[in-house]
Parts: sequence; C-alpha cells; structure tokens
Amino acid sequence: MTAVGDRGRLVQLRQAASDQLRPGDVTAIRAVLWAAFADDDDGMTEEDWEHALGGTHVIAEIAGRIVGHASVVARDIRVDGRPLHTGYVEAVAVEPALQRRAIGTALMRDVGTMILDAFELGCLGTGSPEFYERLGWRRWQGPTAVRTAAGEVRTPDDDGGIMILETPRTPAGLDLSGTISCEWRPGDVW
Repeated sequence: MTAVGDRGRLVQLRQAASDQLRPGDVTAIRAVLWAAFADDDDGMTEEDWEHALGGTHVIAEIAGRIVGHASVVARDIRVDGRPLHTGYVEAVAVEPALQRRAIGTALMRDVGTMILDAFELGCLGTGSPEFYERLGWRRWQGPTAVRTAAGEVRTPDDDGGIMILETPRTPAGLDLSGTISCEWRPGDVW
C-alpha cells in the first residue's frame, strides 16, 4: 500500500459487510464522515449514512484507528432503460487532517477492484470528478434521471456529476450520452 498516514505510518485497509461492522467501527466511521463533510453545503446526513449501508465497507486504519471509509452497495442503475448490475460507491471520506496523503486513492483502488470483480458497472455521484477520473472513472455525458412511481423524472442538477467505472462485464458499446437513471430513495437520489 502506498498511502502514508500520520507520522509516516502505513495505512491498512480492511473490508467488512455492513452486518459485520462492530459498534466501535460505526461510531468511528460516522465521526470521519461527519468531519470530512462538515464544510459541504448539506454536510453528511442520516440519509447519506443509510445509503452507505447494505453492502461492503472499505475501512482505512492507521495503528488500528479508523481514518477513512468508502462503501459499495448494489443499486438498480439503468442506461436508456437497460438495467445494469451496478456497484454504487457511497460515503467516501478521509479524516480532514489526513487528506491529500493518498488514503482516499488507496480506498478507491480497493473499491475499484471490488467493482471490477463483481459488477457490470461502477457508479457514483460527486462534486470532485477530477479525483475519480485519475483512477479510471469516466464522467457520464448524458442526462440523469430518477425512476419514481410516477415515472422517470430528470435530475438536471446531477448532470455532469455522475461517474462510471466500466468493468469486463459492461455491455459493449455503452452509450455515455444516453440517459442514466437510478431508483428513487429518500435524500439524495444519486
């Protein structure tokens, strides 16, 4: 691992399903997330935390202390109506004092491997696309939408902020200018 944390100590990564997280893990992960997103307009919310559950968590630790997190959950993402088995990335964060030390990169490399091994597509929503682009993620070029009980509804505020990671199982000729849609959920739909 190339990530260097506090005082030059190496960062260790571990994976855990949501139901394998210990109470101390949850407390520490939540502290990292809330601190990392404290300056964002909306900050971290309980709904954001709920979105991060139900999949696999990648946890970054230095000397046994949790300093970073990302999770991958299965979501029903569709491109031009075609469902794709998608690993959706949620709650990517590093403790603010340790940012810009390759910890986030290490987390996302592990996440990328997980997605490449198990899904047709990787997907995430971000306001920092450049970070993900250097790791092989691509910006979705087409319109975004959410599927609701009343039908598909455009989400123009998310246009340009959705990233995808193609995998060996991604259908050939995926049209990045088509409409990409997600299922409705409380809070941020993307």
